[in-house]
Amino acid sequence: MSPLILAFDTSAAHCAAAVLCGDTVLQSATEPMAKGQAERLLGLCQDLLAQAGAELGDLSAIGVGIGPGNFTGIRISVSAARGLALGLGIKAVGVSAFDALQLGASGPCACTVDGRRDQVFFKSYGQTEASAPGLHDLTALPPFSGPLIGHAGQAPAYPVAEAIARITAARFTTETARPAPLYLRPADAAPARDKAPAILT
Repeated sequence: MSPLILAFDTSAAHCAAAVLCGDTVLQSATEPMAKGQAERLLGLCQDLLAQAGAELGDLSAIGVGIGPGNFTGIRISVSAARGLALGLGIKAVGVSAFDALQLGASGPCACTVDGRRDQVFFKSYGQTEASAPGLHDLTALPPFSGPLIGHAGQAPAYPVAEAIARITAARFTTETARPAPLYLRPADAAPARDKAPAILT
């Protein structure tokens, strides 16, 4: 039987999920939302699985978007993926937004994710000179060849959750690391003024 993959992403202002069996997307949905992903995510996943005629116990692996993007959104998804994977005894695979955007592209390209304030998270693929993923002004991107995919560029080949599912299907049998957030900028939140409470051991 073909692997059954559940993938989801809340790294931007959306709650996106997809169910993939083999090469076929059984169900997929993207719901725009600026907040409330924590309350909606598992319900959306259960809805899609039910529509696909499957249950959590049928899953072969879970794929999750690890960013870059919204700090809180990334934490929501990564925590959910780790918890589900642990409870079900299956692998969880972290997939960067860059890899999701790049899927389906042939040849050199560059991928951008909205970083707000006229900035983007940027990563290039297949270039003669590699550049590390980073945060850049939209008007001062590192040199690259090929198309620009993502924010301020062309649309990707696949919706984000579907791309994560397809990448997960290709990686989960060899993946060894647990999903971890990909943060490329400091948190916007100011540090707490009060001294943190002591932790008793």
